[in-house]
Amino acid sequence: MPNIHPTALVDSGAVLADDVEIGPYSIIENEVTLGPACRIGPHCVIGKGTVLGADNRTFSGAQLGVAPQDLKHIADATGHTIIGDHNIFREFVTVSSGTVYGPEDTGKATRIGSHCLFMACSHVAHDCSIGDRVIMANSSALAGHVEVQDAATIGGLAGVHQFCRIGTMAFIGGMARVNMDVLPYMIIEGHPAHCYGPNVVGLTRGGFSKESIARIRRVYRILYRSGLNTSQALVEIEKSVEESEDRNVLLNFIRGSQRGILR
Repeated sequence: MPNIHPTALVDSGAVLADDVEIGPYSIIENEVTLGPACRIGPHCVIGKGTVLGADNRTFSGAQLGVAPQDLKHIADATGHTIIGDHNIFREFVTVSSGTVYGPEDTGKATRIGSHCLFMACSHVAHDCSIGDRVIMANSSALAGHVEVQDAATIGGLAGVHQFCRIGTMAFIGGMARVNMDVLPYMIIEGHPAHCYGPNVVGLTRGGFSKESIARIRRVYRILYRSGLNTSQALVEIEKSVEESEDRNVLLNFIRGSQRGILR
């Protein structure tokens, strides 16, 4: 049987795995699913329509799947939040549910992968999509509809504009203001943010070979140091950088950008 503190409020419509733990004064709303080994700390709220996989942990005051901070959201409509496995949500983290603007929005959701760390007071807004192994440091914040790809790191107090994309293994420095797409593998810092080159430490720790890192450096130099515009740089990269997975990840990311990449 789940271990539920006597002061916690758990809706009868919630579905809890047998080994779930729920701390004092926490609230688990209707249509919530908590998977095996989830531990909900004290004074937490798990909002209606939220699904957590296995072994997720929330610390004091975290609120997951609560109503989005969007004036267009239909009041009292049930948004959805889908969360994977082995995530940690520290004190006062907030994750907004997906927005509901009308009947066609029933499949929309805020989505978080697995093995992520959300440090104290970080915020994930409505309809964001976050991959696996993402780290958000203290008081960093994502606006609505942001995509964060696998293994990206967002530094403390950094802010990301709505509809931006953060590429895989990118590193965003503390207090950065991000208003365009961030290339995979790169370090971004500043207010407004600028690209400072490949995230060599992260790539090395992630098992990238010296050859792969050198190739990513060449792509960076063509994009940022050659004087070419983005279209010209893409042509030059395809011509002068040998085809590889990391090169193709960068090219596909740039071609898929709607807001443009940080220059």
